[in-house]
Amino acid sequence: MPQVFKIGSYFVFFWTNENDPLEPIHVHVAQGKPSESTTKIWITRSGKCLLCNNKSKIPTHTLRNIMRIIEARSAEVVQKWIGYFGEVEYYI
Repeated sequence: MPQVFKIGSYFVFFWTNENDPLEPIHVHVAQGKPSESTTKIWITRSGKCLLCNNKSKIPTHTLRNIMRIIEARSAEVVQKWIGYFGEVEYYI
């Protein structure tokens, strides 16, 4: 799983197989190593985050902080997504 960056003990990453056709840009967040039960966050065209699910059950306060950091680094996320997948579509 390509790691985008790390926030404390949380990994922000992409799955290597994001379906065909490629899903809109998003990241997965998990504490420790990636698994099937990860939190999924969509990145919007304006660089904001939308929570898709919180399967990894990150505490609300922590999740809000993680999402703020992802928003602040959204341009980096988009660049890495394009570098890895070659194209980008947005959820909204």
